[in-house]
Parts: sequence; C-alpha cells; structure tokens
Amino acid sequence: MAHSPLDELALRYGIAPTLPDIQGSPHPVSDRTKRRILAAFGIEADSEDAVAKHLEDAARLKPPVMRAARGTRCFLPEWLQQGRAWGITVQLYELRSRRNWGIGDFADLAAFSQIAAATGADFVGTNPLHALFLADPDRCSPFSPSSRRFLNPIYIAVDRLPGSEAFADAPEVEELRQAPLVDYCRVARVKLAALRSIWSDWQGSASHPTFSQNAFVQFQQEGGEALRRHALFEALSCHMVEQGHGSGWQTWPVEYRNVEGPAVHAFAQSHADEVSFHIWLQWLADTQLAEAADAARQAGMRIGLYLDFAVGETPDGSASWSNPELAVPEMNIGAPPDFFTAGGQDWGLAPPSPVALRKDDHAAYRQMMDAVIRHAGALRIDHAMSLWQLFFVPRGETPAEGAYVRYPIEDLLRVLAETSNEKRAIVIGEDLGHVPDGFRDLMEQVRMLSYRVLYFEQNAKGFIEPAAYPHLALACLSTHDLPTLKGWWSGDDIDLRREHGLIEADAARDQHGDRARQRRALMRSLGATGSAPAELSDEIMVETHRFIAKTSSVLCGVRLADLVGEVRPTNLPGTVDSYPNWRPKAPLLLEEIAEARLFGRITRTVAAERPKPR
Repeated sequence: MAHSPLDELALRYGIAPTLPDIQGSPHPVSDRTKRRILAAFGIEADSEDAVAKHLEDAARLKPPVMRAARGTRCFLPEWLQQGRAWGITVQLYELRSRRNWGIGDFADLAAFSQIAAATGADFVGTNPLHALFLADPDRCSPFSPSSRRFLNPIYIAVDRLPGSEAFADAPEVEELRQAPLVDYCRVARVKLAALRSIWSDWQGSASHPTFSQNAFVQFQQEGGEALRRHALFEALSCHMVEQGHGSGWQTWPVEYRNVEGPAVHAFAQSHADEVSFHIWLQWLADTQLAEAADAARQAGMRIGLYLDFAVGETPDGSASWSNPELAVPEMNIGAPPDFFTAGGQDWGLAPPSPVALRKDDHAAYRQMMDAVIRHAGALRIDHAMSLWQLFFVPRGETPAEGAYVRYPIEDLLRVLAETSNEKRAIVIGEDLGHVPDGFRDLMEQVRMLSYRVLYFEQNAKGFIEPAAYPHLALACLSTHDLPTLKGWWSGDDIDLRREHGLIEADAARDQHGDRARQRRALMRSLGATGSAPAELSDEIMVETHRFIAKTSSVLCGVRLADLVGEVRPTNLPGTVDSYPNWRPKAPLLLEEIAEARLFGRITRTVAAERPKPR
C-alpha cells in the first residue's frame, strides 16, 4: 500500500500509521493527529510544500525498528542464572512504626529490609521514590512524578538527623503516627518545619560523621546544573503556592515559566538560601536511601533494594520546566480504547521527546538511569513497552484521536543495559496491558525479566501451571493497581468499582460470577477438593503463595499487604478523590510484623520453595 508524503514523514518520526480499535482491528490514524504530533516535534506539516521540505530534511532518519544490537544484555548475576530467589514488595508510605512521623520513611525501609532478610528474602521492592510536589503534597501518586531523576524528601527520617531531638515528642507527630491514612499535607508541613529549623542550625554546626558539610558540597558539585534547577523549581513552586498560584509551572506568571529568564535568575539570587535548602533535602534523601540499600545488603540480601521507575512525568513539574526540550508539548501519555476501557485512557503524563533523545545521543536518558539505579540491586520499569512505543493523546482530544509513537529502542536498550551492568542491577519490565508482537521475545533476548501476575496468568482451562511460567520473569500475585489476595477473593475490588461508579450493577454481577469461577479454578490449581469457601482462609493464603513460589521464574515477589492480611487496595484506578489512593497504612506496626503469625507462615513457605544455597 502506497504512503502519502505525510504518511512517510510521520513514519520517519516514529508515528505508527494505524491504531487498533476496540475489537483489535487496525484502522488508520487521522492526518490531523499526525500533523498535531509532528507540530509537537517542531515539524509544521500543514501544506504539501512543508511536508516535502521536511521529508528532504528527514532523509537521514530511518523509522524505528523493534530490535536490539548484538550483545545487548542487562545484568543478571550468575547465581540467579542457575537458581531462583524471592523478595517482598512494599509501598514505602504504608509502613507504620513507633518512631516515624506519620509516613513510612527511609529508616523504616532499612528496618523492614532487615526483617525481610531474616526470612530469607533477597530483595525488598518499593513504589517509585521520585520527586513529587512538596508545595502540593496531596499530589501524592508516586506514578505521577515531577521529576524521575530526583527523590521525594517526604521520605526523609527526620529523627535520624543531628538536631532533631527537639521535635521528637511533638503532639502532632504522634497524631500523624496514629492515623490510619497518610495525611500528606500535615506530614509535609510538620516535616518541613522541622527540617528548616535543622537546616538553619546545621549550617553553623560542627561536622557530623554522616551528614558532614564536605559531603554536602561534594553532592552539590556532582549534581551540577540539573540538581540546581530541580531545587530552584521546588523553591519557586513553594513561593508560587504562597502567592496563590499552583504548584506546577504552567499556572505561574509567564516570566517564571522560562528557567533561563531574567525573573527566574533574579529569584534564584534573592532566594539562594531556599534553593540551597532544597538541594540539602535531596542530599539527605539520597544519603538515607543509600543507608537503606547498605542495610539490606549487610543483612544478607543478594539483590537488596528493588526500585520502581515510573513511565513518565507530569507536564507541569520540575523535569519539563528544567529541560523543556526533553518533553513533547501539548501531548499526554495514555492508552487507546479497548474492550475494558471503551473511552481509552489519558494518564496526564508528558511523553519524553524521541527527537530530543536522538539529538544528544541519549545523554539525558543515561543520566536519568544512572540516578535511578545508583542505589538499586534491581529496577522495575513501569510499562516497559515505553522503550518501544507510547500512546500519544493530543491535549484537548479524546484517546480515540491518539496514535502510537515509536522510540529508538535499540539505543535505549543499549544505554539501559550498559547502566544495568555498570551498577550490577537486574532489570524487570512491567509488560502488562497491550504488549506488541515480538516485544517479549526482545525482552528475553536482552535479559530483561518479564512481569507475570497470577491473576492474569490464566487460559481456558484455568490458571497455568507453575512450570509454564517463563524462566526470565518475576512472578507475583498482584500489583499496586490490583486487589490484595483477600480483596480479590471476596470481590471487594468489584464492589468498590461499583460503589465509585466505575461499573454498573449488571457488570458488577457478571464480574462476581466470573470471580466465583476463578476462585474454583484457583482451588483446583492448589490441589484442593470441594467448593471454594466464601471467606479466604489462612491456609489458602499460604498455599497460593506456595503456588507462586513454585513457578519457574527466577524471581518471585510477595506483597507486604498480603502478608499482613490487608483487604483494601493501595490504589483504585479510575478514581481521584473518592477513594484514598496511595494513603492506606499497613494494619500492623513495623515492630509487630516479624512476629505476626500469617507473615511467618507465608514467608517460611516461600523460603522453603526457594531456599538459598548453603
């Protein structure tokens, strides 16, 4: 089939010519959508002459191809190539302890890693720890970061800092500690007030063994201009919120939207101490995360911390303000309409620019990977298909008007593999949802582990056998977007979707019927006889974890939420304020977890199926 000049130009810039409809059949992407995406790349294609000119300029560009260069391999330790391991995943904020300030922190992460290591676990996985918006703490989704290159200071363990003693017994801290949900605004207010006071005292204090003046200066120098700009954004964001504007730069007065403009330069000079304060927060967060990683390794974990990398960044955050050329303007990331979401999805995240990636030989991507992996023994890449393609939704349009845009996957995989080997970090690709043909084969070729969730590993006969799971994979029961095992068994997730208007009563009834069938299928897979009980017993909980531990996959992950009998989901996709997403705390204190009966039974079972070599 012949391509028009516009089609050819779009292909050279990675814009896929067709889009699957709800039934999965391809239909052509509209010329209007192609022109809007090209315009976002700085390629105006409104006339035949303009298209012809740009085609001539783009003669050297070849459409992206899904492949990896020969020899591209992510790091996989020899001991894991010959054996299997397991670990525990946790939402860091959900950890409750007798010492934290109302939210799980880096000191809790270190302590939990020691608890997990004592059970035989080789890693502890967390939610993304990326920087959000300190000026607007209710923007708390870890998957909607302001910048993926920097950390969220709300996880700083304030009581581990020199000079924190004066704040330890504050009544508000105890209230936040006792609350069943994380109150991000109050936690941020209390922590920042204490941190500002400590910062003031620290600047004039004698050197501290861990938090020394020299170490801070070195961190600042190594962070360079990228760190300075992020800190400047945070300082401006806090200032703008005080002035009645939003935390994101798109709501600021025009003169402050340009990072290199005179107004921003003047602000940086007049608020130099505030900018330094935000650099200091990044240093504290990085130092404490490094301590947690060291604690995990020293406790005997062979992998250590398993960190999470979000698929994108918000269009109004630090990353797009600091380096606007790296984000595609007027476009969001999402998903096309399908059987489950007839309207498609708009995730409200800005796509990285494939044009900018090529221009600097992927230096920005390499720097970001270096920053994210530096303390990780393993890295999970959310929506790993983003290495090949992202679904662009033009702002102001529905996802039906979107298109897939391909990325230079060969180069991205090369950078990812080089960083993985340099840092000796395993790479796990979250390959759920629409997975293009051939992508999982490519993942296997480059030794990027697949991500296999029990709930989805079913066929017409029921749940697939443990031996049928792929070797190069991480097997688990569920994720942050899915119900806990107790919630899945009872159909609590279905009731919640009905309660929050995400599905109608008829659909809820059908889904409950299907869930009953799945419960029976799971019972058969576990070798149980008789009907599935209405209530999930501890015995079934243990045997389900035994089932996932038996899989052929080199890694197995179990959720803390399941180990402590949680019912509530972490996140209810499709809701914003009606459900407390990213806020529920664990039902047990950190200090109680190791002695909890269910935690002990499940971890002993998983460890027995995946023993460490003597």
